[in-house]
Amino acid sequence: MSGISRRRVLTAGMAAGALGTLAACSTGTGKAGPADGRGTAQARPARPIGDGSTADTGPQPHQPKPERLKPGRRPPQFVVFSWDGAGELSNRLFSRFRRVAADHGATMTFFLSGIYTLPESKKHLYRPPQHPVGASAIGYLADRHIHATLQQVRGAWLEGHEIGTHFNGHFCGPAGVRAWSPAQWRSEIDQAVDFVTKWRTNTGFTDLDPLPFDYRKELVGGRTPCLEGQANLLPTAAALGWKYDASSPGGLQVWPGKVQGGRLWDFPLQSIPFAGHSFQVLSMDYNMMFNQSGGNPLGDRARYDTWRAQARDTYLAGFRRAYETNRAPLFIGNHFERWNGGIYMDAVEEAIGRMAAHDDVRFVSFKQLVAWLEAQDRAVLRRLRTLPPGQAPAGGWAEFLGAAGSRSS
Repeated sequence: MSGISRRRVLTAGMAAGALGTLAACSTGTGKAGPADGRGTAQARPARPIGDGSTADTGPQPHQPKPERLKPGRRPPQFVVFSWDGAGELSNRLFSRFRRVAADHGATMTFFLSGIYTLPESKKHLYRPPQHPVGASAIGYLADRHIHATLQQVRGAWLEGHEIGTHFNGHFCGPAGVRAWSPAQWRSEIDQAVDFVTKWRTNTGFTDLDPLPFDYRKELVGGRTPCLEGQANLLPTAAALGWKYDASSPGGLQVWPGKVQGGRLWDFPLQSIPFAGHSFQVLSMDYNMMFNQSGGNPLGDRARYDTWRAQARDTYLAGFRRAYETNRAPLFIGNHFERWNGGIYMDAVEEAIGRMAAHDDVRFVSFKQLVAWLEAQDRAVLRRLRTLPPGQAPAGGWAEFLGAAGSRSS
């Protein structure tokens, strides 16, 4: 873990401690986005699945066809913005960032918490491993917010965004997900999928269209609560045929590799330069907040403007380090929250706008990144993984990838 300060590692470990509580208590007003959640696609033939909560409508719209990198060519700069929990509350942040994505031609990954589709009146249906029936470290959503979340999930998928999973109860610490066995992870995943695919039965809603995808087939990755428990999740994820995991807290800005015997891509949160400091910070909103206000989501209001700019500049510093050197994909994780007056949401929106102004930038989902990586020649990927953070090929991209690329034809 060279290059990662102890302070940053501690931040990563503590990040999740407040995630469930704070994320569930987000307040404030975000910008309005798509009101009905239907997305931009036209009506599609649908084959209902189960109770009609979901339907098979065919391949997902707006998916780019992955192309093999030509010999000697510089890779595109991939940027993945992902969102843990992905519930639509009164602040309408899910709506807001769907619109931000549309404004910049971006695709994102939304890690949906399964219990965000389960009414609190039905919480007895949730049987979390090693915890009482119905227990959860995050709050259940009000029925109106479940209704809004389902609309947003439907619209997001039709726009090309990925719907992953953030599992269910968000249990952290010694008695949390880090203590779960592979079999207990399987139970948690099965329940998350069950809640999403049976929302019609559990909520009684009759005025919503089905989610337009088979979630059991679409679900190919997730991020664990608090970035914990990955070791025992991986065997289960691989057995389910998932493509990746995004739960590791200790990554650097290098090209990703595979874990679990080459069966899963490892997409960690990354260590990026913390603007105005000599140390680095994980590429997630909570870690910014922890370093700025000590983990207090209601910090000194007089410093909000300074902190907002610092968070934005930190994301941009991570972007520039990759864009100008090794072109490693940049992974940024966030929550729909209003910490410190919503400055981190503003910072993300501003950063996306500035990144979008650069040539050859692709805002993709994790699922789309997997498709691109798997279309590449293995020799090219091996070469890319030799580049450390902040280091461009000494002789230029044509020389660096010319020989490796020629073997891909």
